[in-house]
Amino acid sequence: MDDGTELLRTPLHGWHVAHGARMVDFAGWSMPVQYHSIVEEHLATRRAVGMFDISHMGRLIIDGPDAGQFLGSLLTRRIDDMTPGQVRYSLVCNEAGGVLDDVLVYQIQLPEGGLSGFGLVVNASNRTKIVSWLNEHRGGLNVGIDDKTAEYAMIAVQGPRAIEVLDAVSDYELTSLRYYHGVMTRVVSFRAFVSRTGYTGEDGCEIICDAADAAIIWARIMERAQEAGGGPVGLAARDTLRLEAGMPLYGHELSEQINPVQAGLSFAVNLRGREFVGREALVAAQADDQQPVRVGLQLDGKRPAREGSVILQADKPVGAVTSGTFSPTFERPIAMGYVKPTAASPGTPLAVDIRGQHHAARVVPMPFYQRGK
Repeated sequence: MDDGTELLRTPLHGWHVAHGARMVDFAGWSMPVQYHSIVEEHLATRRAVGMFDISHMGRLIIDGPDAGQFLGSLLTRRIDDMTPGQVRYSLVCNEAGGVLDDVLVYQIQLPEGGLSGFGLVVNASNRTKIVSWLNEHRGGLNVGIDDKTAEYAMIAVQGPRAIEVLDAVSDYELTSLRYYHGVMTRVVSFRAFVSRTGYTGEDGCEIICDAADAAIIWARIMERAQEAGGGPVGLAARDTLRLEAGMPLYGHELSEQINPVQAGLSFAVNLRGREFVGREALVAAQADDQQPVRVGLQLDGKRPAREGSVILQADKPVGAVTSGTFSPTFERPIAMGYVKPTAASPGTPLAVDIRGQHHAARVVPMPFYQRGK
């Protein structure tokens, strides 16, 4: 980091370094961007199983008698009807409707009657901001806000053979676990919370475990993953996977200047019968048919568009690219961006300015990739 601050390290940092990962600064964390080939890591996840260290993500516990009321007043998604173990994707917005972060909220109730409340997984770059936002809005409510990021690790196991790999080391039969649900179980004999969630477009699970247990859990699952034709995956392939799956990334498709409606995330906004920060702005956004909207783009040729590239229609600017890559799965350039509504219909011919040259493109439905059922 430019200011000389030492980068944070996940509990798996030593393993990454020992296995040749190229480490980079990501949101103040030393993280593996790739181990060998980005394409190989990407395709291993699509075809077999990929393992991701996502311990840099923020993990918060929100508990106390007023926890549900408190979170319900800040999240765009209803949570008062969640059942134990259920997981939901939601957003945290400011008063203007801009996205402060996109989050996963977990309804937690331990079988032995201990902790009962909510877990919140937030983006690494937004953790400090969200913790401050929560504390600023707690008012007189009886609620606890506990940042547990340093105490736990988080591992994603994704791909068509992910459940098979995890079932071999888990006390719970994960084939029976419903999507966006989780369970407290034992993985490699260690206590862990396992949810059927992910950020790749593939089936799989995310594991939250004690930091002290992470290295053993990682190593044992890695043995199984490699036997199945998979292996470790860095941030670079994680980005190409999520882009193919049409999933937004904070700082690219989401920001405080972008609202959930134009981002195509209205499914995560529940307006009826409830009040939350940003609600009025989102009501207005639903009626605004002039705001730029998020679209998927397929480009001709081989050259990928990058963030900030201007999108044109009949040689006139109509938007900008927010994420772009050369898709390892489809072997062609794809991108996401925001364009004027008049340029947003699937099939619309456009162009992308890449270093002064206009490359033909067209709007396509998202996700680009959808796994078979």
